[in-house]
Amino acid sequence: MNLTNYFWYFQSAIPHRICDDIVRYGKSLQDQQARTGSFNNVKKLNKNQIKDLKKKRDSNVVWMNDSWIYKEIQPYIHEANVNAGWNFQWDFSESCQFTKYVKGQYYDWHCDSWDKPYFIQDNPKNPSHGKIRKLSVTVTLSDPKEYKGGELEFDFRNMDLNKKPNIRKCKEILPKGSLVVFPSFVWHRVCPVKSGERKSLVIWNLGWPFK
Repeated sequence: MNLTNYFWYFQSAIPHRICDDIVRYGKSLQDQQARTGSFNNVKKLNKNQIKDLKKKRDSNVVWMNDSWIYKEIQPYIHEANVNAGWNFQWDFSESCQFTKYVKGQYYDWHCDSWDKPYFIQDNPKNPSHGKIRKLSVTVTLSDPKEYKGGELEFDFRNMDLNKKPNIRKCKEILPKGSLVVFPSFVWHRVCPVKSGERKSLVIWNLGWPFK
């Protein structure tokens, strides 16, 4: 899919008090080791699996699905979808992922969407059943003075290995309360944190498969 805009950002859009409320709430809940891919379906990881997982992703997450958070973020997703010219159909947001990255932690190159829609065998009426991730959003919850490294980067060549890497740092969302929206099939990564702690909120937004 050819894109004119690979991402759309809003700088310092979320009030600091809301960012702080999300952080306090996130830190009040039990976090867990972030997973990815096939590791999501494993009930308990063994040492070798944890080692393999950390080659791809190393961070700690908390899951949230509180309406007051969606109320703050979703209007920007709708606005970005129109302003960027994507105009993707979407109608459901997954649970919010509050993520903490400390020194040495990162998330290597990946995209958020899969080639097949969700299949909820036990509950086909689940709002995610039959849908795919279309729009991803990342919200910066930390002041840039609180950490070094941890940059969000995009590779605009995506999976076309015949093209040279086209890497772009998303410096626009460094200020606290900034957010970026992008198609979930765009490849991206979080670089290793060099010091401090980077806190962010990620939400994936679903719709019916592209036709």
